[in-house]
Amino acid sequence: MSNFKDNPYFQLFFKQKENQYNIGNSSYSKRIKKLNTLQRAIEITYRQQIKEALYKDLKRPLVESDLVAIYLVIKEIKHAKANLHRWLKNKKAKTDIVLLGTKSWVKYEPKGVCLIISPWNYPINLTFSPLVAAIAAGNTVIIKPSEISKHCSEIMQTMIKDLFEDNEVALVQGDADVARNLLELPFNHIFFTGSIPVGKLVMKAAAKNLSSVTLELGGKSPVIIDKSVDMKLAARTVAWLKHFNCGQTCIAPDYIFIHDSVLDLFINHYKYYLNKFYSKDASNSNSYGRIINEKHFSRLISYVDDAKTNGAKFIVEGKIKSEERFIGPTVISNLEQESLLMQEEIFGPILPLKTYKTKEQVIEYLKDKDKPLALYVYSKSKSFINYIVANTRAGTTCINANGIQFSNHNLPFGGSNSSGIGKAHGFYSFKAFSNERAVLRRYALGPIALLFPPYTDLKEKLAKFTVKWF
Repeated sequence: MSNFKDNPYFQLFFKQKENQYNIGNSSYSKRIKKLNTLQRAIEITYRQQIKEALYKDLKRPLVESDLVAIYLVIKEIKHAKANLHRWLKNKKAKTDIVLLGTKSWVKYEPKGVCLIISPWNYPINLTFSPLVAAIAAGNTVIIKPSEISKHCSEIMQTMIKDLFEDNEVALVQGDADVARNLLELPFNHIFFTGSIPVGKLVMKAAAKNLSSVTLELGGKSPVIIDKSVDMKLAARTVAWLKHFNCGQTCIAPDYIFIHDSVLDLFINHYKYYLNKFYSKDASNSNSYGRIINEKHFSRLISYVDDAKTNGAKFIVEGKIKSEERFIGPTVISNLEQESLLMQEEIFGPILPLKTYKTKEQVIEYLKDKDKPLALYVYSKSKSFINYIVANTRAGTTCINANGIQFSNHNLPFGGSNSSGIGKAHGFYSFKAFSNERAVLRRYALGPIALLFPPYTDLKEKLAKFTVKWF
């Protein structure tokens, strides 16, 4: 550890390292007590302050804050409390006959000192949800929230100081330099949620210390709409998730692939639901958020300008208010494949449309693309659905719905390759913060005596017999 003494966060890390076995050996009841304390803080004590912070950072509608920032974390806590006793039990493992005289099991033990780096788009639930699992698994934790969502980071720091000693859970605020300093330390596990480029930096830093990682990233999540579909359902649910949090959602539809015979029908329904959800002028709606900061606002405007320069067709051209960082719902077709909107993850309220004539064209397009965090299929045809699922790869898939796979805590959530590494939610988060320790206990000598010299003719015969029959 002497190599890290100049690191500004070494003392905090060392405190947690010294305390990790005390926390790791804590009882089931103590862990439940901590989860109850966290639940009360989120659900009651700090609830209003959390909602106010989200509004200041993202102009997040209060209903959205309740359903995403509050409800999903509370649901994660309740799920952990209901299942923790079972998760902590040793899992029996089958014992082969050649190991007669032994018994085996898997023990879920805490990994140790963990780092959680959380993003700005859903700062509350993407900080506290992994924290729930880390606590349940018996780890100590340092949290580095995004400096971009500063009001949320401030209220979370207040909460963490109120609820925990810093040798168990601590929150450190700061910019990318703070994150770099933290990543130099030899954490036992790093749980990162954020962009693909930063995820690569996290993984590179983790490799120096052989820290295990969970990377929740993103990518260009496609929606594939068949001609046999409930078009009202498709338009309503896509419009909802695409513009939820002003499009700043890692599993939001990035672009749509739609059969050309139903394009006009989809557009008509989509426009109808945009007006129904947000009125004709979304800037006056209390249900529509804003872009997080000037950097991301400028990025999205550059995508729109690039589309205009290259002759794209604006089906819905959203109003832009620079002073508010407001971009209204925007729908664009006839985009060149080289356009920024088709090359970069959008992360905003802009929806590109592509058409196809055969399902094979869809697969041909997708097969060379990076695996997305989510892929959505809308169809009444079982054969079409099965064909798409079988011939694509994605972290998660939702059929005839958008985004709700995230809220099922019995499902593993996470990406694959460029969209992420590892899984989260429920038991899968608990597992991410745990080491599956293999344990074998011998209570009788059994056939293992064959391994002990001297190797007699009888042992040679028994060995041949074992190889052939066991």
